[in-house]
Amino acid sequence: MSKIGKKPIEILEGIEVKINGGELELKGKKGEMSVKILPYVKIEIKDNQILFDIQVNSKQARANWGTIRSLVQNAVLGLNEGFTKILEINGVGYRAEMQGDDLILNIGLSHSVKVSSPENIKISVEKNIIKVFGVDKSIVGEIAAKIRACKKPEPYKGKGIRYQGEVVQRKAGKKVAGTAT
Repeated sequence: MSKIGKKPIEILEGIEVKINGGELELKGKKGEMSVKILPYVKIEIKDNQILFDIQVNSKQARANWGTIRSLVQNAVLGLNEGFTKILEINGVGYRAEMQGDDLILNIGLSHSVKVSSPENIKISVEKNIIKVFGVDKSIVGEIAAKIRACKKPEPYKGKGIRYQGEVVQRKAGKKVAGTAT
């Protein structure tokens, strides 16, 4: 039995949920989303809760049960509050700036790196902090990962782009060998 799948999801105030064919449609104050209903999972809406159950007792059905519950929970939380990923830029001369909806990164390369954001994702820059905000948790994480991949933090000086709170294991550099005669 899925421990996650058994838990009902409370429908928060201001969010409308309805089942439309093979999709669960959610509307909230931050926008609207739809989650595709996975096979072997039955979804019910009653008493201001979303309930999940499996139709067939198989390994795939149990896996889908927990997965669809997590996807719907993320959609409900995203439509209510939204999700934010915060990245830090470390390095002398490394900068980020916004030009319209595009993020321009100057990160020690011979050219500027341009990262464009999808229509439902907001990117903001303050000094060396980049904030990625949106209602879809997977897209927010994907855009943040794309920004980080432009210049991953290197282990010797720690320069690069990292998530806030990420710890980079530092390595000792080459030691100067003493002159032996």
